[in-house]
Amino acid sequence: MSTLNRREFLGMTMAGICLRAGLGWSAEVPGTKPERYNVLHIMSDDLCNRLGCYGFPVQSPNIDGLAERGVKFDLAYCQYPLCNPSRASYMAGLRPDTTKVYVNKTHFRENVPDAATIPQSFQKAGYSVARVGKIYHYGVPSQIGTDGLDDPASWEKVVNPKGRDVDDIGMVEVLQLNREGNAETATGRGLKNTGGTLSWLAAEGTDEEQTDGLGAAAAVEMLEEYAKGSKPFYLAVGFYRPHTPFVAPKSYFGLYPREKLELPDVPSNWKDLWPELSLASQKPESVAMDDGLKREAIQAYYASTTFMDAQTGHVLEALERLGLADTTIVVFHSDHGYHLGEKNLWQKQSVFEQSARVPLVVSVPGNKANGQACRRPVELVSLHKTLTDLCGIAPASTVEGHSLRPLVENPEAAWNHAAFSQVERRGGRLGSFSKDKVKRLTGIMGRSVRTERWRYTEWDQGAAGAELYDHDKDPHEMKNLAKDPAYAERVQEMQTLLRAGGA
Repeated sequence: MSTLNRREFLGMTMAGICLRAGLGWSAEVPGTKPERYNVLHIMSDDLCNRLGCYGFPVQSPNIDGLAERGVKFDLAYCQYPLCNPSRASYMAGLRPDTTKVYVNKTHFRENVPDAATIPQSFQKAGYSVARVGKIYHYGVPSQIGTDGLDDPASWEKVVNPKGRDVDDIGMVEVLQLNREGNAETATGRGLKNTGGTLSWLAAEGTDEEQTDGLGAAAAVEMLEEYAKGSKPFYLAVGFYRPHTPFVAPKSYFGLYPREKLELPDVPSNWKDLWPELSLASQKPESVAMDDGLKREAIQAYYASTTFMDAQTGHVLEALERLGLADTTIVVFHSDHGYHLGEKNLWQKQSVFEQSARVPLVVSVPGNKANGQACRRPVELVSLHKTLTDLCGIAPASTVEGHSLRPLVENPEAAWNHAAFSQVERRGGRLGSFSKDKVKRLTGIMGRSVRTERWRYTEWDQGAAGAELYDHDKDPHEMKNLAKDPAYAERVQEMQTLLRAGGA
């Protein structure tokens, strides 16, 4: 993708700005009807903040370039660190306690049948709406190529790409425990056994043969059709990587020599440092990995991330080539974060920073704040109100969250909202505990609130543990201050904030 610097981008879009009302950047031309923005909504699956633009040694030039042409949110959080609950929440603009979606098998319409989703709000306003790939939940890899848990009411057109990564599933290396209790990888596990644990494949073939390569091509075709029409569009493009299995062509693996990959420092007394439930998403095979296997997994995750970034680049390049860049808002984010060995945690389903935090970039043509970063805590549930606000569309009255438009316009604007995340501990996901303890712990909710400086978490309203972290001094959340008498007043303050919820 060709990268424009900020000045070039602003110059390219200046003509379009003059025809647009709103955002306070330029008065519209007298007598000219303001245009409506298009929206290109790009999502990645299981992507944490390990990207170049967030200061990590991961090659993500296309997302980095988008961040240079938009506002990058440094403290953005999902509301539930699991695919289906998170996606149901931000697509409907409703918190998990409203959708009552806490697991991957529940469709949000079962509990909130009249919910108005983001694409429905745009369709009601006269937009063409379509999706490519994973927007609502799909089981990966078993449901790739199907509709998964899609919401048909949301779309006029859908594309379900299916690439050779599905056909090659028998070659994927899947992490498991051997008879001696040591971690190893094995192949031939099949579609149903490669998405729930760590698994990876340095694939033969080209980008274009992979599911996300096919998805990028389909998105480009849709943009080409939109460029010929007169209606504004909302196009959602959902990439499957870097969700397990971490599959990418071999060339991407070569970008990350294993011997150069750093591993997180895990204290030997890690079991004593945090409440048991905060670590309950651990899996025995992940905890048992040696350093070599850990580096293999991280290499594969990085490779899949860079591969996904390349597909994102194809879509963004088409937007520029087709002359749509100066009339299209682009938003990029993940559904939740991802652990890569911190605290012996891998994957998702914790409310620690690495799992709850997500990358988020909002790029509005001509915005004077483009290229800046925002340090205010924000939530994915707010995307519905944000995108409709930016496009002058009224969302349904039931939509929750807070429009991020003030922060898009001015990343340092006053902001009195915190970010809330939650996760439920269920019996089937407490593999590191005894059967008796699993029975006692099933159905407990962990709730967490994040401000600019602090994170506070309660398990079962504090009865099963509480956590307080000072991110100014402890960005990796290694020292729990909840029981320190010196922080009793702070704990009380954060507890009050947490229990007030996101109102």
